[in-house]
Amino acid sequence: MKKRYGDQLFKAIAYIFGCSIIAMLGLMVWEMFRGSSFALDKYGLGFLFSSSWDPVTEEFGAWPFIYGTIVSSLLALVIATPISIGIAIFLVEVAPKWFRDVVGFLIELLAAIPSIVYGLWGIFVLGPIIREYVAPVFINTLGKFIPFFAGPSFGVGIFTAGVILAIMIIPTIASISREVIMVVPDAQREAALALGATKWEMIRTAVLTYSRSGILGAMIIGLGRAIGETMSVTMVIGNRPEVPDSIFDPAYTMASVIANEFNEASSDIYLSTLIEIGFLLFAVTLLVNIFARFLVWTTSRGIQEAK
Repeated sequence: MKKRYGDQLFKAIAYIFGCSIIAMLGLMVWEMFRGSSFALDKYGLGFLFSSSWDPVTEEFGAWPFIYGTIVSSLLALVIATPISIGIAIFLVEVAPKWFRDVVGFLIELLAAIPSIVYGLWGIFVLGPIIREYVAPVFINTLGKFIPFFAGPSFGVGIFTAGVILAIMIIPTIASISREVIMVVPDAQREAALALGATKWEMIRTAVLTYSRSGILGAMIIGLGRAIGETMSVTMVIGNRPEVPDSIFDPAYTMASVIANEFNEASSDIYLSTLIEIGFLLFAVTLLVNIFARFLVWTTSRGIQEAK
């Protein structure tokens, strides 16, 4: 009887801890909705598509920040995805065990570096390299035909922010992709090799095909982290509230404008617009992560059913 009471007490405490997550999430949503209601009533949906940002005249629009967030995050995803998948394939299919452990540890170490360190490295090392060596290559080739790659390079801008974000999300995408590839049944590999496939053909047809949903989920989780990254991007993106014409122009992101201007908000409507931007960022990040978890769950379920 005493044991039953203990089990019931433990079950009740576990329920409280589990439900506290839902309560905190609901409280955050409610507080952000309440704080942004002033801006929602005044600007409506037009706030999302307006490019005006003038705190003096109280004209606010979120489009430059939405644009900067989306473009820098997608650029990071384009750069990071092939590198991350290559790392995952190398660790699972090619590398010897002792070397696999060393590289795996170094990748996890990259994820543990504070974002502000990445920002400082971006300002003093990466920015000058991009300004002097990388940007001129794109400007003198693609820039002659595509305006998005034209213009001067200042060393800070969307491209630098995208590269910094790519470096930061590589450990996330590589680690999850490695886990997904590792759970591919050996029978898949052996069947491909038995049919005469080479090592690369086996990886392409048996491993990558089998794990593509999980890898896609890893990409979206990496995208979610890139969307919400703040300090490192704030230090290298230039912080100009305008929609840039070129990938090398300064820009702004939703997280950066909140970090830079929240303490300077001198009116209720100014503060409410920043909270609305935070609410929008929260909603986008939450939806991206839910979608990614669903893809990973779908892959795991398919593998379990195959077994």
